Amino acid sequence: MALEDREKKTFIILWGTFYYKVMPFGLKNAGKTYQRDMKLFTRLRKYKLRLNPTKCTFGVKSRKLLGFVINERGIEVNSDKVKAIWKMLALKTESKVWGFPGRLTTTCSPIFKLLCKNQKTNWDLDCQEAFEKIKKYLENPPVLALVVLGKPLILYLTVLEESMGYVLGQQDAIGKKEHAIYYLSKKFTNCEKRYLALERTYCAMVWAAKRLR
Repeated sequence: MALEDREKKTFIILWGTFYYKVMPFGLKNAGKTYQRDMKLFTRLRKYKLRLNPTKCTFGVKSRKLLGFVINERGIEVNSDKVKAIWKMLALKTESKVWGFPGRLTTTCSPIFKLLCKNQKTNWDLDCQEAFEKIKKYLENPPVLALVVLGKPLILYLTVLEESMGYVLGQQDAIGKKEHAIYYLSKKFTNCEKRYLALERTYCAMVWAAKRLR
């Protein structure tokens, strides 16, 4: 039971005053809580998945996992990770440039140019503007919604001359608002940049289908 709720179930007997540290039977919401756990373990057993008890935490509303924060709203960026980027200085060495861009393909295009062969790491104004734009974007990062099984998915595709991007979304329960579920982006290779616009679109569709299969 939550720390703030334990004293609410205090009882008195001959040997003193006690309260439950775990949820007992008989509480109003106890049945639903156990049913959720039973549903989870039934699904794990069905797909033959195993859990490491030392890495499991039950009964929490929010949890950090693989660098993200998972809660009832969906998947959010870990604020601790974002603070590290806010405090970053200009990338003066090639190793730092390699470690930064990630999947911010279009915005990072000036920074990507520093990774070309025989290219000196010249941090110019375009690189600094792209760098600041990314840090500004992370001040209000998007929240990725959880997938609702059985409902159709929506894929938005953007194809530019040097890169392609996608947003996988899904409508809410009412069907009036769409929520982003997953983002994808990729920089075209030098060969792919010479494709016609229609060919680049086909290339983007094939790549998205392989990544989201």
